[in-house]
Amino acid sequence: MRILGIETSCDETAASVVENGRLIRSNVVASQEDLHAEYGGVVPEIAGRAHVERILPVIRRALEIAETPLDDLDAIAVGHRPGLIGSLLVGVAAAKSLAWARGLPLVGIDHVQAHLYAPLLARASDDLSPADWRDAYPALGLVVSGGHTAIYRCESPHRLTRLGSTIDDAVGEVYDKAATILGLPYPGGPRIDALAREAGSDDRAVEFPISRLDRDSVDFSFSGLKTAVLYEVRGRPASSRPGKAPPPPPPPLTDARKRDIAASFQRAAIGAITLKLGRAFDAHPGCRTLLVGGGVSANSRLRGDLGAFCEQRGIALRLAEMACCVDNGAMIAGLGCRLLEAGETADLSLAPVPTTAC
Repeated sequence: MRILGIETSCDETAASVVENGRLIRSNVVASQEDLHAEYGGVVPEIAGRAHVERILPVIRRALEIAETPLDDLDAIAVGHRPGLIGSLLVGVAAAKSLAWARGLPLVGIDHVQAHLYAPLLARASDDLSPADWRDAYPALGLVVSGGHTAIYRCESPHRLTRLGSTIDDAVGEVYDKAATILGLPYPGGPRIDALAREAGSDDRAVEFPISRLDRDSVDFSFSGLKTAVLYEVRGRPASSRPGKAPPPPPPPLTDARKRDIAASFQRAAIGAITLKLGRAFDAHPGCRTLLVGGGVSANSRLRGDLGAFCEQRGIALRLAEMACCVDNGAMIAGLGCRLLEAGETADLSLAPVPTTAC
């Protein structure tokens, strides 16, 4: 069974052909980083217009690489939620047009759920061991991206219960804001990661806060960390209390200090994630796997710390391959296969929705 997956929820125009829900035959992603760099973030109208220009060439290229003509497809899957409404409209319109023209089943996909299916994909049939994808469940799922930071209990690829999420900023958003404070170019997440890995960086140079919230909470809060980075770089504001001495100015922001702040920031941000994962696994001891997806799952420290976390607890760790961390069509097509098998298809009234269903 071969399914074409289409993803346009934010600023990546993506299409992929996946066989039997797991084997990636192609995975084409057209990034818009160059279009949004001067604004320091994604501009929705620019993103939507770029999708219109790129969607058909990306789909054609995905079919070409997979050596799969339209007549050999078994279904069309499309990420229709959550995301920027103008971006989603482009992908949904393309998917519905292809499904109608070829008489193919249409499957609507929540791309947050799809991020948690991405770790089960592979590029070669001999990489599909240890056996069946069902062996991963029940699992806990972690989605970490620019728009989402959440933990789920996963009974199957499409039966998910959200256990906790961020109450303010997503971790990827905080990475980008911290990078801006440090004067690093967009996109900030990879720049912070690279800076923190430079020789001589000290992740204990600054003790940034790790939000715990309530004792048993598995929700996240990163706004305090963002503010702490701002104060460390630019200094604390003067008190409004009469007679209160102004705070001392911050030290100069040298290259060495930038490295230390980046490394210390990463330690705190990822420490918050492993802290909440520990609480989640304590509350759900039957979960045997940790599934991790989303753009921030490409972060080198996160991947390393999660490896140590899972090894210590005897939990199987399933990380998406680097090319499948960002929004991509392969995760849409893979999950689409599982939904198609379950009979969960859509009709041509499928609409884009800006919010997640889970």
